[in-house]
Parts: sequence; structure tokens; C-alpha cells
Amino acid sequence: MKILLVSDEECLYLWDYYRPGRLDGIDLILSCGDLNAEYLSFLVTMGRAPVLYVHGNHDGGYDKHPPEGCTCIEDQGVCVGGLRILGLGDSRKGMKDMLNGWVNPDEREMERRIRRLRYRLYRTGGVDIVVTHAPARGYGDEDSRPHQGFAAFLPLLDKFAPQYLVHGHVHTRYGVGRPRVLQRGGTTIINA
Repeated sequence: MKILLVSDEECLYLWDYYRPGRLDGIDLILSCGDLNAEYLSFLVTMGRAPVLYVHGNHDGGYDKHPPEGCTCIEDQGVCVGGLRILGLGDSRKGMKDMLNGWVNPDEREMERRIRRLRYRLYRTGGVDIVVTHAPARGYGDEDSRPHQGFAAFLPLLDKFAPQYLVHGHVHTRYGVGRPRVLQRGGTTIINA
């Protein structure tokens, strides 16, 4: 299965300068948050592949105008093409979004969210891909509070050993040489 990962910044190649066929062969699109709803609607229309998304810290407008034709997987698991996919969006508290005024979850709240999903994960035999907005603590995050990852993700990775954790939030332009792919045990961590 060929999966396109998107997050935080709209790709001009796939939007402003789009040409028919650029999304051919893509079987699934995963969005890690902070993208324009119209962009995701465009991708699902032109690519004809399902788009699954989680919320970031700058896309509060999704509540009023969600991406059309796309599926929010926030705090739930879905199965696509035999892959079990879990969504856990948002980033750490410490930064109030000036556009929509809401504040992001803290560590304890993320632990509770994950705890509520454990039964489903056991029932489905685990998870193959975890889609988040923030990274796991110590794996591609930063020391500044708004860009710290969640330590709550680490026991999830250790217990269920998904093949991938895909995140956004920490842009690669924040630092030269920032690794986009890291490893924790059997889980490959990808900064989309």
C-alpha cells in the first residue's frame, strides 16, 4: 500500500501547481494536522484515495468547516486495506492558539485518552500505524514546551509495537539536519 503523509504546510506541488496524475498510485493519505481544510478536500478529490486526519494546534476551524470527503480519526481506530490505524491529534498545552482560542491537551489528558482506547486496541489485536500531531517525547521533539512530545506515547509504542508512528508539528525547517525518520524498538517514527 502506498501512503502519502502530509502535515503542517500545504505542498504547492500538490495544490497550486497540481497536474492531473500526480496523486496516481496513492492508496491512502494520512494528515497529521494543521492543514487547510480545502487542501485536504482537494487531495481526496484529485487523488481518489481516502484521507484520514487528526487535529493539530492550528486547525480549530475544522469544527465549523471540516475537510469534505475526509475522515477524522481523532481518538479512534479504523481499518483501511488491512491496516489498523489509530489517531491521536493535538499538541501540548503551553501555547494558546490566537486564531480560535482553544488550548491543547496536557500529558495527563493524553494518558487518559490513550487509556480509554486500550480495550479497543486489545480487541483488534493492536495497531499498525499511530497518527499524531505532536511527536513522542525524545523522538523528534524540541525542549520548548509547545514543541515537546508526549511521554504518554512511549508506553503505547512499547506495549503495542505499531510499525509506524507518524507525526507533524515539529517542522523540518526548524533546524538543518533534523531527522525525519527515527526508530524506537520495532516502531519507525516519521515526521510527516
